[in-house]
Amino acid sequence: MKIRPYSPDDKQILVELLKLNIPDYFAPEELNDFEEYLENHLEYYYVVEDSYHIVGAGGINTTDRADTVRISWDFFHPESQGHGFGSELLNYRIETIKKMNTVKVIEVRTSQLAYKFYQKSGFELMEIKKDFWAAGFDLYQMRLLIKH
Repeated sequence: MKIRPYSPDDKQILVELLKLNIPDYFAPEELNDFEEYLENHLEYYYVVEDSYHIVGAGGINTTDRADTVRISWDFFHPESQGHGFGSELLNYRIETIKKMNTVKVIEVRTSQLAYKFYQKSGFELMEIKKDFWAAGFDLYQMRLLIKH
């Protein structure tokens, strides 16, 4: 397994991977949001390769608070889920964030379908908003406090 920075050449493969996660983990309307993210809101985004094939991705975005960053747009090929790739990518980003000396809080905005994954890594549930992403896709706002 290899984690590397995103390249614009990865876009079409990632769009296809996201489609494989609709409607199980993402609402159909989120596909356009993801493409908008890649085009206009990308800051730190990483892809995960296994045997030179992209199997997933996830990012880090700054917020309007200097001490807070947000984990963003995590997803994996359905056949790659449950093999530890998500945990490796999350740990990679947490270690990257720890090098950002001003950051004390990592936020993640996820759904009821994935919040337990983050909870296992120490993220604390802060807020739930019903049907936030789309009908049947609730917002689970979570955070992890960083110790440098």
